[in-house]
Amino acid sequence: MKKNAAYSLIAAAITGLAACKQQTQTPAADASAPQAAAETATDVIKIGHVAALTGPAAHFGKDNENGVKLAIDEINAAGGVDIGGKKMKLEMLSEDDQGDPKTATTVAQRFVDQKVAGVIGHMNSGTTIPASKIYSDAGIAQISPSATAVAYTAQGFKTAFRVMANDAQQGKVLGEYAVKLGAKKIAIVDDRTAYGQGLADEFEKAAKAAGAQIVKREFTSNNETDFNALLTGIKGTQPDLIFYGGMDAQAAPLKKQAKKLGINAQVMGGDGAQTPEFIKLAGADAEGMLATSPGTPKDQLAGGKAFLDKFKTKFGNEVQLYSPYCYDSVKIMVQAMQEAGSAEPAKYLPKLAAIKYQGVTGPISFDAKGDINNGAITVYSVKNGKWEIVEVVGGAVAK
Repeated sequence: MKKNAAYSLIAAAITGLAACKQQTQTPAADASAPQAAAETATDVIKIGHVAALTGPAAHFGKDNENGVKLAIDEINAAGGVDIGGKKMKLEMLSEDDQGDPKTATTVAQRFVDQKVAGVIGHMNSGTTIPASKIYSDAGIAQISPSATAVAYTAQGFKTAFRVMANDAQQGKVLGEYAVKLGAKKIAIVDDRTAYGQGLADEFEKAAKAAGAQIVKREFTSNNETDFNALLTGIKGTQPDLIFYGGMDAQAAPLKKQAKKLGINAQVMGGDGAQTPEFIKLAGADAEGMLATSPGTPKDQLAGGKAFLDKFKTKFGNEVQLYSPYCYDSVKIMVQAMQEAGSAEPAKYLPKLAAIKYQGVTGPISFDAKGDINNGAITVYSVKNGKWEIVEVVGGAVAK
């Protein structure tokens, strides 16, 4: 019994020593893990993307997200971003702001906390504007591919840029074109968003200056689809033209209901209505709709056909509207980083402000406010179920 007891004591001692050795080795292995993770993290540049990925404008949001994804995937496939001789990979962090200003600020703060190197977005003017203050305070570069409200860049933030013409430019073209068509009496409806109301205000200003009379100014919401009462009131004023400031999800039923009520006025909208989705929603009643879109027509873009083909190959669907501008936004942000030799916004922001880039949407450079120089506006009309180009106003010639 004593011999067995002695053997047991020896075995226990050996086991204890082994356990102690294992315990002393484990912390050393764990301590190296955070260091390895940190080294990996420094090789990644986080780019934030924000749009309405749910709700009535989700088709726009997904289109934007895909434009960002296409650019990032291409850059990574080519070896990544060269920062001072070191190759770094891009990572997209995509968020849904639901087209809601409050949600947009929450998302913006989340991106600040995640230390993103830059943000492509937001999509809507109503979300882009409140979020821009948060990015400005944090010193993070923000390029909007689609927010057109004048107020966005009028705030004076050195972090805010946009790659398409703003509502002042677009509204002027719309108002002048309406009068050019012979419209003397005009009714205006907007969805009371920063985009819709802002564009309608600029349209009204230009139409009045060109000699038109505004016989009715009404508003609705960006969730409404029944415009019968509103249109009945407009019908009594016998307008030559109705202008709608808002998105396709409302522009389409408004156009359909106007025809059903026997209103013979021309209906016109901005870029929010100039989409394949509008034609899908309005059906046969889409015929004759007029709308403008900031930028050159998709098939006339500097890199148009090549971009449209690879977009469809990768995602299986057509470009809606803004994805080429999202694609170019990523490319110019990366070029600014490479020129600065840094992905830190404070270091590459001056390079971004002075950028000169030949993108798929054409030449890109910015004025002192962060607006694109010489942005084009294209006028379209629906004929035989398709958007056809009527006229292109402004815009730089692509090399």
